[in-house]
Amino acid sequence: MNFELTEEHIAVRDAAREFTQAELLPGVIDRDTEARFPKEQIQKMGELGFMGMMVDPKYNGGGMDTLSYVLAMEEISKIDASASVSMSVNNSLVCWGLEKYGTEEQKEKYLKPLATGEILGAFCLSEPEAGSDATSQRTEAKLEGDHYILNGTKNWITNGSSASVYLVIAQTDASKGHKGISAFIVEKGWEGFIIGKKEDKLGIRGSDTHSLMFNDVKVPIENRIGDEGFGFTFAMETLNGGRIGIAAQALGIAAGAYELALAYSKERKAFGKPISQHQAIQFKLADMATQIEAARMLVYKAACIKDQGEDYAHASAMAKLYASEVAMNVTVEAVQVHGGYGYVKEYHVERLMRDAKITQIYEGTSEIQKIVISRNLLK
Repeated sequence: MNFELTEEHIAVRDAAREFTQAELLPGVIDRDTEARFPKEQIQKMGELGFMGMMVDPKYNGGGMDTLSYVLAMEEISKIDASASVSMSVNNSLVCWGLEKYGTEEQKEKYLKPLATGEILGAFCLSEPEAGSDATSQRTEAKLEGDHYILNGTKNWITNGSSASVYLVIAQTDASKGHKGISAFIVEKGWEGFIIGKKEDKLGIRGSDTHSLMFNDVKVPIENRIGDEGFGFTFAMETLNGGRIGIAAQALGIAAGAYELALAYSKERKAFGKPISQHQAIQFKLADMATQIEAARMLVYKAACIKDQGEDYAHASAMAKLYASEVAMNVTVEAVQVHGGYGYVKEYHVERLMRDAKITQIYEGTSEIQKIVISRNLLK
Protein backbone atom coordinates (compact mmCIF):
# COMPACT_ATOMS: atom_id res chain seq x y z
CA MET A 1 0.00 0.00 0.00
CA ASN A 2 1.60 3.20 -1.20
CA PHE A 3 -0.16 6.56 -1.04
CA GLU A 4 2.61 8.46 -2.86
CA LEU A 5 2.24 9.42 -6.50
CA THR A 6 5.13 8.63 -8.83
CA GLU A 7 6.98 11.37 -10.67
CA GLU A 8 5.14 10.33 -13.83
CA HIS A 9 1.76 10.66 -12.13
CA ILE A 10 2.66 14.08 -10.76
CA ALA A 11 3.76 15.19 -14.22
CA VAL A 12 0.42 14.12 -15.72
CA ARG A 13 -1.52 15.86 -12.97
CA ASP A 14 0.48 19.07 -13.31
CA ALA A 15 0.18 19.08 -17.10
CA ALA A 16 -3.60 18.75 -16.82
CA ARG A 17 -3.70 21.49 -14.18
CA GLU A 18 -1.70 23.89 -16.35
CA PHE A 19 -3.90 23.15 -19.35
CA THR A 20 -7.09 23.87 -17.45
CA GLN A 21 -5.88 27.26 -16.29
CA ALA A 22 -4.57 28.29 -19.70
CA GLU A 23 -7.20 26.81 -22.00
CA LEU A 24 -10.36 25.75 -20.14
CA LEU A 25 -10.88 28.46 -17.53
CA PRO A 26 -11.08 31.37 -20.00
CA GLY A 27 -14.62 31.44 -21.37
CA VAL A 28 -15.97 28.56 -19.29
CA ILE A 29 -18.87 30.64 -17.93
CA ASP A 30 -19.85 31.83 -21.41
CA ARG A 31 -19.72 28.29 -22.80
CA ASP A 32 -22.02 27.16 -19.99
CA THR A 33 -24.45 30.04 -20.52
CA GLU A 34 -24.57 29.50 -24.28
CA ALA A 35 -24.53 25.68 -24.00
CA ARG A 36 -21.56 25.76 -26.38
CA PHE A 37 -19.47 22.66 -26.98
CA PRO A 38 -15.77 23.29 -26.17
CA LYS A 39 -14.61 22.10 -29.59
CA GLU A 40 -11.28 23.95 -29.77
CA GLN A 41 -10.38 23.05 -26.20
CA ILE A 42 -11.11 19.35 -26.76
CA GLN A 43 -9.02 19.39 -29.93
CA LYS A 44 -6.12 20.70 -27.85
CA MET A 45 -6.79 17.99 -25.26
CA GLY A 46 -6.37 15.46 -28.06
CA GLU A 47 -3.10 17.06 -29.13
CA LEU A 48 -1.82 16.78 -25.56
CA GLY A 49 -2.78 13.10 -25.37
CA PHE A 50 -5.76 13.39 -23.01
CA MET A 51 -8.29 11.68 -25.33
CA GLY A 52 -6.62 8.26 -25.53
CA MET A 53 -4.55 8.10 -22.38
CA MET A 54 -4.82 4.37 -21.68
CA VAL A 55 -4.64 3.15 -25.28
CA ASP A 56 -1.59 1.15 -26.34
CA PRO A 57 0.95 3.35 -28.18
CA LYS A 58 0.73 1.03 -31.20
CA TYR A 59 -2.79 2.40 -31.65
CA ASN A 60 -1.62 6.02 -31.14
CA GLY A 61 -2.49 6.08 -27.44
CA GLY A 62 -0.58 7.29 -24.43
CA GLY A 63 -0.06 3.84 -22.89
CA MET A 64 -0.74 5.26 -19.43
CA ASP A 65 -2.37 3.57 -16.46
CA THR A 66 -5.84 4.23 -15.11
CA LEU A 67 -4.51 6.27 -12.20
CA SER A 68 -2.91 8.74 -14.64
CA TYR A 69 -6.24 9.04 -16.41
CA VAL A 70 -8.06 9.62 -13.12
CA LEU A 71 -5.60 12.34 -12.10
CA ALA A 72 -6.12 14.18 -15.39
CA MET A 73 -9.90 13.78 -15.18
CA GLU A 74 -9.92 15.21 -11.67
CA GLU A 75 -7.99 18.32 -12.70
CA ILE A 76 -10.00 18.99 -15.85
CA SER A 77 -13.29 18.47 -14.00
CA LYS A 78 -12.35 21.12 -11.44
CA ILE A 79 -12.71 23.71 -14.19
CA ASP A 80 -14.95 22.34 -16.95
CA ALA A 81 -17.04 19.21 -16.45
CA SER A 82 -18.45 19.56 -19.97
CA ALA A 83 -14.97 19.01 -21.39
CA SER A 84 -14.18 16.22 -18.95
CA VAL A 85 -17.28 14.17 -19.76
CA SER A 86 -16.32 14.22 -23.44
CA MET A 87 -12.86 13.06 -22.40
CA SER A 88 -14.35 10.36 -20.16
CA VAL A 89 -16.60 8.90 -22.84
CA ASN A 90 -13.83 8.86 -25.43
CA ASN A 91 -11.32 7.24 -23.04
CA SER A 92 -13.34 4.97 -20.78
CA LEU A 93 -16.16 3.80 -23.00
CA VAL A 94 -15.21 4.10 -26.66
CA CYS A 95 -11.43 3.65 -26.78
CA TRP A 96 -11.33 1.09 -23.97
CA GLY A 97 -14.21 -0.93 -25.42
CA LEU A 98 -12.67 -1.03 -28.89
CA GLU A 99 -9.18 -1.89 -27.66
CA LYS A 100 -10.45 -4.62 -25.33
CA TYR A 101 -12.99 -6.28 -27.62
CA GLY A 102 -12.54 -4.94 -31.14
CA THR A 103 -10.90 -6.73 -34.07
CA GLU A 104 -7.53 -5.61 -35.41
CA GLU A 105 -9.30 -4.12 -38.41
CA GLN A 106 -11.64 -2.14 -36.15
CA LYS A 107 -8.72 -0.89 -34.08
CA GLU A 108 -6.76 0.22 -37.14
CA LYS A 109 -9.73 1.99 -38.69
CA TYR A 110 -11.39 3.52 -35.64
CA LEU A 111 -9.24 3.29 -32.51
CA LYS A 112 -6.18 5.04 -33.91
CA PRO A 113 -7.90 8.33 -34.81
CA LEU A 114 -10.01 8.17 -31.63
CA ALA A 115 -6.93 7.82 -29.44
CA THR A 116 -5.39 11.00 -30.81
CA GLY A 117 -8.61 12.99 -30.56
CA GLU A 118 -8.61 13.42 -34.33
CA ILE A 119 -12.18 12.18 -34.11
CA LEU A 120 -14.53 11.70 -31.14
CA GLY A 121 -16.56 8.68 -30.13
CA ALA A 122 -19.97 8.22 -28.53
CA PHE A 123 -21.44 5.35 -26.52
CA CYS A 124 -25.09 4.66 -27.29
CA LEU A 125 -26.91 2.53 -24.70
CA SER A 126 -29.72 4.60 -23.14
CA GLU A 127 -33.13 4.78 -24.81
CA PRO A 128 -36.44 6.46 -23.99
CA GLU A 129 -37.48 3.33 -22.08
CA ALA A 130 -34.08 1.81 -21.35
CA GLY A 131 -32.07 3.89 -18.91
CA SER A 132 -31.25 1.99 -15.74
CA ASP A 133 -32.97 -1.07 -17.21
CA ALA A 134 -30.43 -1.55 -19.96
CA THR A 135 -31.86 -4.98 -20.85
CA SER A 136 -34.98 -3.35 -22.33
CA GLN A 137 -33.40 -2.41 -25.65
CA ARG A 138 -35.91 -1.40 -28.32
CA THR A 139 -33.29 -0.57 -30.93
CA GLU A 140 -33.09 -3.56 -33.27
CA ALA A 141 -30.47 -4.85 -35.68
CA LYS A 142 -31.59 -7.52 -38.15
CA LEU A 143 -29.06 -9.50 -40.16
CA GLU A 144 -29.58 -9.40 -43.91
CA GLY A 145 -26.76 -11.06 -45.79
CA ASP A 146 -23.48 -9.26 -45.13
CA HIS A 147 -24.98 -6.40 -43.13
CA TYR A 148 -27.45 -5.53 -40.38
CA ILE A 149 -30.43 -3.20 -40.67
CA LEU A 150 -30.48 -0.93 -37.63
CA ASN A 151 -33.64 0.78 -36.36
CA GLY A 152 -34.32 2.61 -33.12
CA THR A 153 -33.69 5.65 -30.94
CA LYS A 154 -31.00 6.47 -28.42
CA ASN A 155 -31.30 9.22 -25.80
CA TRP A 156 -28.92 11.48 -23.84
CA ILE A 157 -25.87 10.64 -25.92
CA THR A 158 -22.70 12.54 -24.98
CA ASN A 159 -20.76 13.80 -28.03
CA GLY A 160 -24.04 13.25 -29.86
CA SER A 161 -23.38 15.51 -32.84
CA SER A 162 -19.62 15.97 -32.43
CA ALA A 163 -18.68 12.31 -32.65
CA SER A 164 -17.69 10.51 -35.83
CA VAL A 165 -17.90 6.98 -34.42
CA TYR A 166 -20.79 5.60 -32.37
CA LEU A 167 -20.84 2.35 -30.40
CA VAL A 168 -24.49 1.30 -30.57
CA ILE A 169 -26.10 -1.39 -28.41
CA ALA A 170 -29.06 -3.08 -30.14
CA GLN A 171 -31.29 -6.12 -29.87
CA THR A 172 -30.49 -8.83 -32.43
CA ASP A 173 -32.68 -11.59 -30.97
CA ALA A 174 -35.41 -10.42 -28.60
CA SER A 175 -36.33 -14.01 -27.68
CA LYS A 176 -33.00 -14.35 -25.85
CA GLY A 177 -33.46 -11.32 -23.59
CA HIS A 178 -30.18 -9.71 -22.59
CA LYS A 179 -28.30 -12.55 -24.32
CA GLY A 180 -29.78 -11.37 -27.59
CA ILE A 181 -28.19 -7.92 -27.44
CA SER A 182 -25.24 -7.03 -29.68
CA ALA A 183 -22.86 -4.10 -30.15
CA PHE A 184 -22.06 -2.27 -33.38
CA ILE A 185 -19.81 0.48 -34.71
CA VAL A 186 -21.78 3.09 -36.66
CA GLU A 187 -20.31 6.02 -38.54
CA LYS A 188 -21.75 9.52 -38.75
CA GLY A 189 -23.18 10.26 -42.16
CA TRP A 190 -24.48 6.80 -42.95
CA GLU A 191 -27.84 6.89 -44.70
CA GLY A 192 -30.74 6.78 -42.25
CA PHE A 193 -28.66 7.95 -39.27
CA ILE A 194 -30.30 11.10 -37.92
CA ILE A 195 -28.96 13.30 -35.13
CA GLY A 196 -31.88 14.70 -33.12
CA LYS A 197 -32.27 17.75 -30.98
CA LYS A 198 -29.65 18.94 -28.55
CA GLU A 199 -30.77 18.69 -24.94
CA ASP A 200 -31.14 21.88 -22.89
CA LYS A 201 -29.69 20.72 -19.60
CA LEU A 202 -29.39 21.82 -15.97
CA GLY A 203 -25.65 21.23 -15.87
CA ILE A 204 -22.71 20.21 -18.07
CA ARG A 205 -24.38 22.54 -20.54
CA GLY A 206 -21.40 22.66 -22.85
CA SER A 207 -21.56 18.90 -23.29
CA ASP A 208 -22.94 17.90 -26.68
CA THR A 209 -25.94 15.78 -25.64
CA HIS A 210 -28.39 14.60 -28.31
CA SER A 211 -30.97 11.98 -29.14
CA LEU A 212 -30.11 9.78 -32.14
CA MET A 213 -32.40 8.01 -34.60
CA PHE A 214 -31.57 5.05 -36.81
CA ASN A 215 -33.89 4.42 -39.74
CA ASP A 216 -32.90 1.34 -41.75
CA VAL A 217 -29.19 2.08 -41.30
CA LYS A 218 -27.00 -0.51 -43.02
CA VAL A 219 -24.22 -1.69 -40.70
CA PRO A 220 -21.60 -4.04 -42.22
CA ILE A 221 -21.25 -7.32 -40.38
CA GLU A 222 -17.57 -6.54 -39.81
CA ASN A 223 -18.68 -3.59 -37.67
CA ARG A 224 -20.20 -5.85 -35.04
CA ILE A 225 -18.11 -5.97 -31.85
CA GLY A 226 -17.63 -9.54 -30.72
CA ASP A 227 -20.18 -12.26 -31.40
CA GLU A 228 -23.91 -11.80 -31.68
CA GLY A 229 -25.36 -11.67 -28.18
CA PHE A 230 -22.19 -10.17 -26.68
CA GLY A 231 -23.57 -6.63 -26.56
CA PHE A 232 -24.95 -6.60 -23.05
CA THR A 233 -21.75 -8.02 -21.57
CA PHE A 234 -19.77 -5.52 -23.63
CA ALA A 235 -21.87 -2.64 -22.31
CA MET A 236 -21.65 -3.70 -18.66
CA GLU A 237 -17.89 -4.38 -18.78
CA THR A 238 -17.30 -1.04 -20.47
CA LEU A 239 -19.47 0.83 -17.97
CA ASN A 240 -17.47 -0.62 -15.07
CA GLY A 241 -14.46 1.33 -16.31
CA GLY A 242 -16.58 4.31 -17.27
CA ARG A 243 -17.75 4.60 -13.68
CA ILE A 244 -14.17 5.20 -12.58
CA GLY A 245 -14.01 8.10 -15.02
CA ILE A 246 -17.27 9.62 -13.79
CA ALA A 247 -16.20 9.09 -10.18
CA ALA A 248 -13.05 11.06 -11.02
CA GLN A 249 -15.22 13.73 -12.62
CA ALA A 250 -17.36 13.97 -9.48
CA LEU A 251 -14.20 14.15 -7.37
CA GLY A 252 -12.88 16.98 -9.53
CA ILE A 253 -16.11 18.95 -9.35
CA ALA A 254 -16.10 18.64 -5.55
CA ALA A 255 -12.42 19.57 -5.26
CA GLY A 256 -12.85 22.55 -7.56
CA ALA A 257 -15.77 23.88 -5.53
CA TYR A 258 -13.88 23.35 -2.26
CA GLU A 259 -10.81 25.20 -3.52
CA LEU A 260 -12.96 28.16 -4.53
CA ALA A 261 -14.76 28.17 -1.17
CA LEU A 262 -11.49 27.96 0.76
CA ALA A 263 -9.97 30.88 -1.12
CA TYR A 264 -13.14 32.96 -0.82
CA SER A 265 -13.39 32.32 2.94
CA LYS A 266 -9.98 33.95 3.41
CA GLU A 267 -10.97 37.04 1.41
CA ARG A 268 -14.53 37.70 2.53
CA LYS A 269 -14.88 39.57 5.82
CA ALA A 270 -17.83 39.56 8.22
CA PHE A 271 -18.04 41.01 11.70
CA GLY A 272 -14.58 42.46 11.33
CA LYS A 273 -12.62 39.38 10.31
CA PRO A 274 -12.33 36.89 7.42
CA ILE A 275 -15.18 34.40 7.47
CA SER A 276 -12.56 31.62 7.58
CA GLN A 277 -12.04 32.61 11.21
CA HIS A 278 -15.66 31.88 12.08
CA GLN A 279 -16.17 28.39 13.43
CA ALA A 280 -19.30 27.82 11.36
CA ILE A 281 -17.26 28.22 8.16
CA GLN A 282 -14.29 26.30 9.55
CA PHE A 283 -16.51 23.30 10.25
CA LYS A 284 -17.93 23.42 6.71
CA LEU A 285 -14.44 23.47 5.25
CA ALA A 286 -13.36 20.60 7.50
CA ASP A 287 -16.32 18.46 6.42
CA MET A 288 -15.76 19.28 2.75
CA ALA A 289 -12.05 18.44 2.87
CA THR A 290 -12.65 15.17 4.71
CA GLN A 291 -15.36 14.01 2.31
CA ILE A 292 -13.20 14.86 -0.70
CA GLU A 293 -10.23 12.97 0.68
CA ALA A 294 -12.38 9.90 1.38
CA ALA A 295 -13.79 10.05 -2.15
CA ARG A 296 -10.30 10.46 -3.58
CA MET A 297 -9.13 7.30 -1.82
CA LEU A 298 -12.05 5.30 -3.23
CA VAL A 299 -11.48 6.61 -6.75
CA TYR A 300 -7.72 6.04 -6.70
CA LYS A 301 -8.22 2.58 -5.22
CA ALA A 302 -10.64 1.59 -7.99
CA ALA A 303 -8.14 2.83 -10.58
CA CYS A 304 -5.31 0.85 -8.98
CA ILE A 305 -7.38 -2.34 -8.78
CA LYS A 306 -8.16 -1.99 -12.48
CA ASP A 307 -4.48 -1.45 -13.26
CA GLN A 308 -3.60 -4.63 -11.33
CA GLY A 309 -5.89 -6.63 -13.60
CA GLU A 310 -8.30 -7.56 -10.82
CA ASP A 311 -12.10 -7.40 -10.80
CA TYR A 312 -12.89 -3.74 -10.20
CA ALA A 313 -16.70 -3.68 -10.64
CA HIS A 314 -17.33 -3.46 -6.90
CA ALA A 315 -14.69 -0.79 -6.31
CA SER A 316 -15.79 1.34 -9.26
CA ALA A 317 -19.43 1.24 -8.11
CA MET A 318 -18.42 2.31 -4.59
CA ALA A 319 -16.22 5.08 -5.97
CA LYS A 320 -18.92 6.47 -8.23
CA LEU A 321 -21.65 6.22 -5.59
CA TYR A 322 -19.69 8.04 -2.93
CA ALA A 323 -17.84 10.55 -5.10
CA SER A 324 -21.08 11.69 -6.74
CA GLU A 325 -22.73 12.19 -3.34
CA VAL A 326 -19.68 14.16 -2.19
CA ALA A 327 -19.85 16.28 -5.34
CA MET A 328 -23.43 17.29 -4.51
CA ASN A 329 -22.75 17.86 -0.80
CA VAL A 330 -19.59 19.88 -1.31
CA THR A 331 -20.89 22.06 -4.14
CA VAL A 332 -24.01 22.96 -2.15
CA GLU A 333 -21.83 23.91 0.82
CA ALA A 334 -19.47 25.88 -1.44
CA VAL A 335 -22.43 27.98 -2.59
CA GLN A 336 -23.39 28.48 1.06
CA VAL A 337 -19.88 29.63 1.98
CA HIS A 338 -20.05 32.19 -0.83
CA GLY A 339 -23.45 33.40 0.36
CA GLY A 340 -25.21 35.61 -2.17
CA TYR A 341 -22.14 35.64 -4.41
CA GLY A 342 -22.37 31.88 -4.70
CA TYR A 343 -25.71 32.25 -6.43
CA VAL A 344 -24.33 34.24 -9.36
CA LYS A 345 -22.35 32.89 -12.30
CA GLU A 346 -19.26 35.03 -11.82
CA TYR A 347 -18.06 32.96 -8.86
CA HIS A 348 -18.29 29.57 -10.63
CA VAL A 349 -19.67 27.54 -7.71
CA GLU A 350 -23.30 27.67 -8.86
CA ARG A 351 -22.20 26.07 -12.16
CA LEU A 352 -20.26 23.38 -10.33
CA MET A 353 -23.34 22.65 -8.21
CA ARG A 354 -25.43 22.21 -11.36
CA ASP A 355 -22.73 20.07 -12.96
CA ALA A 356 -22.49 17.83 -9.91
CA LYS A 357 -26.04 16.49 -10.13
CA ILE A 358 -25.54 14.49 -13.32
CA THR A 359 -22.76 12.44 -11.71
CA GLN A 360 -25.46 10.76 -9.59
CA ILE A 361 -27.38 9.83 -12.74
CA TYR A 362 -25.33 8.94 -15.82
CA GLU A 363 -23.29 5.78 -16.36
CA GLY A 364 -25.46 4.14 -13.75
CA THR A 365 -27.58 6.01 -11.20
CA SER A 366 -26.69 5.95 -7.51
CA GLU A 367 -29.47 3.40 -7.05
CA ILE A 368 -27.89 1.13 -9.66
CA GLN A 369 -24.51 1.44 -7.92
CA LYS A 370 -26.14 0.25 -4.70
CA ILE A 371 -27.54 -2.76 -6.54
CA VAL A 372 -24.08 -3.60 -7.90
CA ILE A 373 -22.48 -3.16 -4.48
CA SER A 374 -25.08 -5.17 -2.58
CA ARG A 375 -24.98 -8.03 -5.09
CA ASN A 376 -21.23 -8.27 -4.61
CA LEU A 377 -21.62 -8.20 -0.85
CA LEU A 378 -24.23 -10.97 -0.89
CA LYS A 379 -22.44 -13.34 -3.26
